[in-house]
Amino acid sequence: MAWSATGRVLRDRTAGLFLAAVVVSGFGSSAMSLAAGIWVKSLTGSDSLAALALFAVWLPVLFGPALGAVADRLPTKPLLVWSNVVMALLLTTLTAVDSAGRIWILFAVLLVYGTSSAVMDAAESAVVAQAVDARLLGDFNGLRMMANEGMKLVAPLTGAALYARFGGAAVALLDAVSFALAAGLYGLLRVRKPGPAAGDGKWTAGVRQVWGSPVLRPLVLAGSVTMLCAGLNGATLYAVVDGTLGHSPAYAGVLSAAQGVGSVTIGLLAGPLLRRLPERVFTAAGIAVFAVAVGLRALPYDAVALVACGLIGVGLPCVLIAAMTAVQRETPDAVLGRAAATAGTLMFAPNAVALALGAGLVALVDVRVLLPLVGAAALLPAALLLTGRRGKAPAGPRASAAEA
Repeated sequence: MAWSATGRVLRDRTAGLFLAAVVVSGFGSSAMSLAAGIWVKSLTGSDSLAALALFAVWLPVLFGPALGAVADRLPTKPLLVWSNVVMALLLTTLTAVDSAGRIWILFAVLLVYGTSSAVMDAAESAVVAQAVDARLLGDFNGLRMMANEGMKLVAPLTGAALYARFGGAAVALLDAVSFALAAGLYGLLRVRKPGPAAGDGKWTAGVRQVWGSPVLRPLVLAGSVTMLCAGLNGATLYAVVDGTLGHSPAYAGVLSAAQGVGSVTIGLLAGPLLRRLPERVFTAAGIAVFAVAVGLRALPYDAVALVACGLIGVGLPCVLIAAMTAVQRETPDAVLGRAAATAGTLMFAPNAVALALGAGLVALVDVRVLLPLVGAAALLPAALLLTGRRGKAPAGPRASAAEA
């Protein structure tokens, strides 16, 4: 049944093109996200500034509802194509970053990077929800997560090796090529986007949709707390690699590859599991696995660190897959871009804040103390999902169709 559902998703032309674009752009993005931190660390010697490189990418999610309104108002295909073209061109400017005094160029590009990603994610969610059978949305989102996170199996190692041999500019050019290829794939889409319905023109429509739904609200709030903890965990990356494990910054690529193994596994299993388990149970189980793994990262053993990163790859995507599938299932088409972007803001903004907070904490608190505390805090949303009220919610537009 699992392989049958996967085959049905892959046979859909729109879904297939989206997944191909995710693979191509995800390779470049995974390589660049790791290289950016290594680049900053190498030029400045600062763990905190290296963590802030990730924060710069996440910062635009604070403005998700407004960025989602852009996705709801503009034609989807040109938006996806030209966003990728602009990023391909912008990344070429990073060839000028050759000293600590020019780090600001890298941070500026990373801010635009995050803004473009937020807009494109909202546009993609709207198109996919219309094109993919509601019963297969969990499978598609699992495959999307697998394709995106699975790039951590090869892209970070490639990026780290490319950086070590040729420097950060070479990784930036690789990412530029990946954006250009993704633009070509999006150009092959056949998309008809309906105009917004009357009365839904405000950017706050997405907020009302997410917060007013008894199905979406608990999942998105659980995602918020979990991603807060994920941000604190992510900010410790170079401190763990350097201080706890005693490796060079490039070893972060090995840990990212281990996380990619876990993400590939859960990406394949997410759709079937979501059909067999209550949504909250699936989400809570994933968060619990993530929480335990974060605590294990405090131990000074390479083998434990690799296993912990693999478990993070398994656990963390669960809440994101479940929440986004629910948003696509429960939300009318006219506000889906804003609802998806709002859910993204509520889940990923805490991650951005935590990356900034964690950048300071790693300079003040020993990661052997910080990581177990973060893991314990992450168990809270899992417990609340299992013990919280379960009010009966009206079926969303695609949920009703799926049950028919």
